[in-house]
Amino acid sequence: MPYPTHASVAERTPSGLRQVRHELQHRLETLARLHRVPGAQLVLDTGSEVVALHTGVADVATGAPFTADTAVPLGSLTKPYTAALVLLLADDGDLDPDEPVARILPELRGLPEVTVRQLLSHTGGLPTGPDSDTAARTTAAHYLSSVCTARDALFPPGTDFSYSNAGYVAAGRLVAEVTGMSWHEAVQALLLEALGTVPAFLGAGAPPRQVAAGHALNTATGRVRPVRQNLAPLEAPAGALLASAADLCALGRALVGRSAVLPSAVAAEMRRPERAAGPNALADGWGPGLALYRQDDRQDDRLWCGHDGNAQGTSCHLRADPASGVVVAFTGNAGAATALWRDLAEDLARTAGVRVPTATAAGYRGEPVPLPECAGDYVNGSTQYRVALERDGSPTLSVDGDVPIPLLCYPDLSCDLVDTDTGRRESGGRFHRDRATGVVDRVQISGRTARRSCPA
Repeated sequence: MPYPTHASVAERTPSGLRQVRHELQHRLETLARLHRVPGAQLVLDTGSEVVALHTGVADVATGAPFTADTAVPLGSLTKPYTAALVLLLADDGDLDPDEPVARILPELRGLPEVTVRQLLSHTGGLPTGPDSDTAARTTAAHYLSSVCTARDALFPPGTDFSYSNAGYVAAGRLVAEVTGMSWHEAVQALLLEALGTVPAFLGAGAPPRQVAAGHALNTATGRVRPVRQNLAPLEAPAGALLASAADLCALGRALVGRSAVLPSAVAAEMRRPERAAGPNALADGWGPGLALYRQDDRQDDRLWCGHDGNAQGTSCHLRADPASGVVVAFTGNAGAATALWRDLAEDLARTAGVRVPTATAAGYRGEPVPLPECAGDYVNGSTQYRVALERDGSPTLSVDGDVPIPLLCYPDLSCDLVDTDTGRRESGGRFHRDRATGVVDRVQISGRTARRSCPA
């Protein structure tokens, strides 16, 4: 049976809308218990109606209730805010998104061709960057000059995609250089205040609003416990923002043209797919600062925009549909909230007639095949990937020497990761051939590209 259209929500009678709220509230509470998520928020904005729900506690240690205003560590969902800030500066004529970043930031002189737009869309060839503990021991300028080198470049700028925190560290430095303010000051003054978001950041002193703790499941005791956030100060533009689902919804409205906070040209620029950023394990496409998602596997031009974010023990998601104006935002204060979000999206389709894309719309890729030519070692900065073959010829993947994970490879060079406990397949990524030689020379795993360093 086909799903109802988006308009079905707006066309419901008041009693019908109350029923939608009741059903969604019941499902939010039920799924939170099922997935062991202490607290969560959901906001559905159809353009004519807003359904805002929340449940649970912000911190299991204190028992503080999770309210509609509770802010959650957004992790990478900070990046759309940083990208919007940079493009607002470009809209004011303070910088050109297609100029090389090295003209403003000398620490990127090792990659003199990388542009501002490529930083924001992860198409500059920058490696991921060191872990937060390592980054906390250095300055942003030294971090970038050591990471953004020709030796560590993953591919020529503008030719491929690799998700990179380093690119957003550079974007934050760019904001500071152009405005004379810190990234925290600039994003507050130029964007958050206009959106009506009370600013709060990781590592920036006592927040002026209630903040949810992240949580993890203690497998030894079976209990959910709070976890400590770990983000280096210089990584703030990539992941330091704290916000509620309502705050995310305000950004979503601006991204689809339902708010004057972002000029229409800026919103359109963020939603425009970059040619080099093809479908990958994270999304079906990318614009500057935004992931793009097909509603299903039809190859049409209709794309939702948004982003996902995970801090330590949190999972946050934003989706917005430029065609209908519908915005959906979700926050949860446990890593398991990602599964809650996916289940809740199915309920949104059933109860409210809103089909929210939560993952890539990969079509049928054929049956798995052996790909022995993909075996070898690959590198992204300091991260080491090894694709090895078991005795039966089946491939596995290990990252930095961790326990190998089974891979399923397909004729189009895409691959899935297989959960050894459940057997569930997750989109892993894709291998790439060198166009000149035909040799497999790169692998993209979970959106991050690694160069081949040597064969197995």
